[in-house]
Amino acid sequence: MNEITTNEGIEILEKKPIFEHLKEFKKRLIYSIIAIIAGFVISYNYSEEIYKFLIKPLAENSNREDSKMIYTSLTEAFTTYLKLSIFTGFIMAFPVIAYQIYAFISPGLYKKEKKFILPVLIFCPLMFFLGAAFVYYFLFPTAWDFFMSFETTKEQTGLPIKLEARVADYLSLVMSLIIAFGISFQLPIILVLLCKFGILTSDYLKKHRKYVLVLILIIAGILTPPDIFSQIALSIPLYFLYEISIIIGQKIEKKHA
Repeated sequence: MNEITTNEGIEILEKKPIFEHLKEFKKRLIYSIIAIIAGFVISYNYSEEIYKFLIKPLAENSNREDSKMIYTSLTEAFTTYLKLSIFTGFIMAFPVIAYQIYAFISPGLYKKEKKFILPVLIFCPLMFFLGAAFVYYFLFPTAWDFFMSFETTKEQTGLPIKLEARVADYLSLVMSLIIAFGISFQLPIILVLLCKFGILTSDYLKKHRKYVLVLILIIAGILTPPDIFSQIALSIPLYFLYEISIIIGQKIEKKHA
């Protein structure tokens, strides 16, 4: 739909045939796929540097000179780098995908709706990167230090317990945690949207804090590895973001009161 403003200042949305919408959707989809492929190619060319970046928290918490990563099949290292490149390529393309979504839906929005939706689409990738940064700079160093504390010497246990991490297992864990935190950090955006469109209210969010806390713990248990440390590490910022959502929701309600 196209937006038309009459002499009286009334906004009218001109309807387009369904074929035009499908054509526009196809164009935006192609742009998004091209962005993902471009991100994949760039990521694959720098896969070793990306690997070094992701392995850094584990390497810095290792006190052993003989520490190493291993792979147990001929194709494991290659397929792991491939998955890593796809993962990184999608993250690189995320802002482009967000813009394509906005470009597709914007012709059907009024000016006031555009002013609200555009910041939302900007904050979506920003919040994802914030979640990824949180897990990388805070969770990884602390978690890896905790898990590696279970290494023992021969004098302690008769036979030493040493970590010999598989490349595929480690990077799979890292990528899953980055995705989990990145998606979870979208919580305030979702709640603000629900408050904006009158589906939820700030008072409703306040009254149901205890239920939300239980729900957050359940979500953290699903999205993170089966250890209490990772679950708590995700639950705390999620609840903090929930409280921020209540404050933003109150401001939106006052503005439209």
